[in-house]
Amino acid sequence: MSETIDAQSIARILAGRLDTLSAVVDTQEVSQVDEVGDGIARVSGLRNAMAGELLEFKSSDTGETVYGLAQNLDRDEVGAVLFGETALIVEGDECRTTGRVMDIPVGRSMLGRVVNPLGEPIDGLGDIRTTHRRPIEFKAPGVIDRTPVCEPLQTGLLAVDSMIPIGRGQRELIIGDRKTGKTAIAIDAILNQRGKGVICIYVAIGQKASTVANIRETLSRRHALDYTVIVSATAADSAPLQYIAPMAGAAIGEFFMYNGKDGKPASAENPGGHVLVIYDDLSKQAVAYRQMSLTLRRPPGREAYPGDIFYLHSRLLERACKLSSEHGSGSMTALPIIETQDGDVSAYIPTNVISITDGQIYLQSDLFFQGQRPAVDVGISVSRVGGAAQTKAMKQVAGNLRLDLASYQELQGFAQFGSDLDATTQKQLTHGSRMTELLKQPRFKPFDVAEQIVALYAGNEGYLDDLPLSQVLPFRDELLEQMRNSFGPLMARLRTQKIEGDLKDRLDQTLRDFKAQYTSKHAADAPAADVAAEES
Repeated sequence: MSETIDAQSIARILAGRLDTLSAVVDTQEVSQVDEVGDGIARVSGLRNAMAGELLEFKSSDTGETVYGLAQNLDRDEVGAVLFGETALIVEGDECRTTGRVMDIPVGRSMLGRVVNPLGEPIDGLGDIRTTHRRPIEFKAPGVIDRTPVCEPLQTGLLAVDSMIPIGRGQRELIIGDRKTGKTAIAIDAILNQRGKGVICIYVAIGQKASTVANIRETLSRRHALDYTVIVSATAADSAPLQYIAPMAGAAIGEFFMYNGKDGKPASAENPGGHVLVIYDDLSKQAVAYRQMSLTLRRPPGREAYPGDIFYLHSRLLERACKLSSEHGSGSMTALPIIETQDGDVSAYIPTNVISITDGQIYLQSDLFFQGQRPAVDVGISVSRVGGAAQTKAMKQVAGNLRLDLASYQELQGFAQFGSDLDATTQKQLTHGSRMTELLKQPRFKPFDVAEQIVALYAGNEGYLDDLPLSQVLPFRDELLEQMRNSFGPLMARLRTQKIEGDLKDRLDQTLRDFKAQYTSKHAADAPAADVAAEES
């Protein structure tokens, strides 16, 4: 027995002494750069490097550290892309593994700031103190962790919210040629989230620095910067920075989705946040990825893009979702932007992203130049979520709008030949022209959902049909201003209720009274030849 006791005592003494000892084991691998050029470094001797691992390169001249990302894991060497001042690294410099995949700092202190894809501030307003880090590549939630998209995320644009509704957790593509108003739709969507508890992340990829500065100024002037983070990788930045920019934006957005306001993980008791992420645009990211891949000597495929660009974009956009209540009911909505060449939506990158997303808002150059702003092509634009992302009243007033506009466009073709038209066809043309005019909207002036419902209801019920075409927009603007100022309770009911019963009676009476008031006030303003000129 005494021998057993002695053995146990010795074991306890040894365990106690071992606890007091501390040792730091360096598990990092160290090697040297074999070749460097075009922002790409090739390093041999890193046998345990991981794909997507962060690598440290130390300049032998200045002693500064430059970070890189392991991309190609070949048998004899690792191909890595460099961030920052790539000219500092030369052949023979030291390269060291870090043992962790690339991540960036995230947190609420980023709100209102402009950061680069590494999470570093570039707006000259000082450092950003964060307490969390997230990997730029993160596994998207599984089907069990998600719930169907059912909450609307209004953009404030009549043409979009009525016919191509977007829900929280949806991925809706904005696609069109250069200079057709794609960014304007995205900025309007950000402005419309004011006071709705939605955090916005705007990712600028390959844009001019002056363009990003103008967007920041626009958001600041309209009090939208307080709930927005701008991630900027300008055209002057390297291809690797442009490549990781959208993934960095997704990582920042995921912090708000997966965590409550207290910064702790979201749950049924601690709801997660709602996030809107805009990638402007993924065409430039694809070009940067192609440049990066070809310098890494990856084989190109269709249109010289490596085939894995599809999986890159799908991994990115799959991270947008609506989480189940067990995971905090948070959401991340993605609005990727793709630029087409001469309206070619059948090109490689556009078809890739169209197949990944839940619908697209297609902007047509011809409509834009004709003055239809936003220039939404109703025929090819679609939302695969549909009415599930609309309020009851909006679903009611927007139900036949797409069909009405399609019929109008078809009849317009016959009317161009100057043939005699019967009264029914003439009425359809008149109604269609007024509804088309009604959908025009200036930049940076999003409408509340109740205002959109009133405008569409007035159009559907024929209150615009006997107005000259030039009076449609003034009528709408004056009507909405009066509804905002004098009919607050009625507007509140329109946000939640269907238009029926006493609500319908009151709305009809309000519109009749306003129409009579407007007609008498503006009777002398409309020129006699206005109606004839518009039909020609």
